[in-house]
Amino acid sequence: MSSSQEDTSIELEQPRQKDLYNFNDFGSLQLDNIHVPMGYQVQVEQLSTQPIAVVRRRVNREGLSKAVTDACGTVCSILRAQKIPVGRNVAVYLDSAITLEAGVELYAPFAGSGNVVSSGTPAGTVAVTVHFGPYNQLGQAHAAIRRWCADRGCRLAGPNWEVYGHWVDEWNEDASKIRTDVFYLLEAGPPGAA
Repeated sequence: MSSSQEDTSIELEQPRQKDLYNFNDFGSLQLDNIHVPMGYQVQVEQLSTQPIAVVRRRVNREGLSKAVTDACGTVCSILRAQKIPVGRNVAVYLDSAITLEAGVELYAPFAGSGNVVSSGTPAGTVAVTVHFGPYNQLGQAHAAIRRWCADRGCRLAGPNWEVYGHWVDEWNEDASKIRTDVFYLLEAGPPGAA
């Protein structure tokens, strides 16, 4: 991540009902009734695109976790077979139909192979937070960013993405240490601008 422009914590309210994932018209997770038990540090940063190798898919909500896992595995297998070093796993959510690009960060040229193509994370101003915990609780981090943006009049530009830390054995024993960085691209201009 690059230098921080703004650094603020947010404490969200306790659960209202049950976890519920929805996708809005901008392709971002719209999280209503999400239990957010801890504070998240939300920062605004200016990022360049990160080259990634991905499989593009359109999935339904129920198949999302499997689609991301399968796509990341497919990409890793192809890159390793070509002796191309792999970075962290990434999932970029492009639209409300849950069109996603899932794969890995690239640090060497890659021309593509079959359904694995080169792409990049969105560049620009982003709101970002770090989630520590199981993947099935990532909705809490998404809710924190969305609330933080709404409270400050920041407008979401559409794409959002998750970068998953490299798995370490310690996480098998303590899932609270699993690290995932969550990013939301913001619209250009001052907060609250139309």
